[in-house]
Amino acid sequence: MEHLTLRTALEAEHRDIDGGIETFLEQASEELGSTEELRRSLAGLRRHIYLEEEFLFPPLKSAGLMGPIFVMEREHGALWKAMDEVDGLIAENDGTAVHKACTHMLEVLAKHNAMEEKVIYAQADELLDQSAGRELLEFMESGSAPAGWVAHSAR
Repeated sequence: MEHLTLRTALEAEHRDIDGGIETFLEQASEELGSTEELRRSLAGLRRHIYLEEEFLFPPLKSAGLMGPIFVMEREHGALWKAMDEVDGLIAENDGTAVHKACTHMLEVLAKHNAMEEKVIYAQADELLDQSAGRELLEFMESGSAPAGWVAHSAR
């Protein structure tokens, strides 16, 4: 069995979240239909942003990655607002607008994830001490964001 690293675990979450949004888009039409897969992916993305901003980014900032982390946090804020917009469009039952917003969100996620994986995750296993890495992996297994938590740049 392959050794689970922070990088592989975090990248797997990216694929799972993106895959859920893609699956929703493949099944979507002008009629909104079931949003269960989309809602699961949005919840996963919110949780993923939480774990990065609360567990991963602080020790990486301390290790000197201030600039890249700043960019990632700013993009998290934009993604958070986009998810809020999608939630509103779901509530309005506007299938066409939800589809358009999700397509745009996937485009943003593709660029964000590529940079995050190349710059942040590539160094996470080396820069985080064993305790911080273990804490993050444990959270990934069963943790959830506190109710009402919002990405730093979306506050």
